[in-house]
Amino acid sequence: MIRIVVAILLIGHGLVHLLGFVVPWRLATLEEMPYKTTLLAGNLDVGAAGIRVVGLLWLLAAIGFVVAGVAVFTLRPWWGIVTLGVTLFSLALCILGWPDARFGLLINLIILAYLLFGWR
Repeated sequence: MIRIVVAILLIGHGLVHLLGFVVPWRLATLEEMPYKTTLLAGNLDVGAAGIRVVGLLWLLAAIGFVVAGVAVFTLRPWWGIVTLGVTLFSLALCILGWPDARFGLLINLIILAYLLFGWR
């Protein structure tokens, strides 16, 4: 049962990462997430092209979490290393996206704690 819950949570976390893709690529307009070209709490302006590259990184993280969730669900032996890698990658993205991505940062820290101290 816990395996199914973890898989669903990882996939859900991955789907939320799509917001980091659709806004920079202007595929969606969200009042809560306005389009901007800055990172690190507005201290680093990467321009329109740079923010699209960052958007692709968020898409990559989304795919990674979905793969991790499917790996957990299907009992793949490599689920842990994939989950660890994508979580660390997402953690870096959340730092770049601070403070907007602060909730994602918290979720990533919970996932890391789970990987280090939880289910084996």
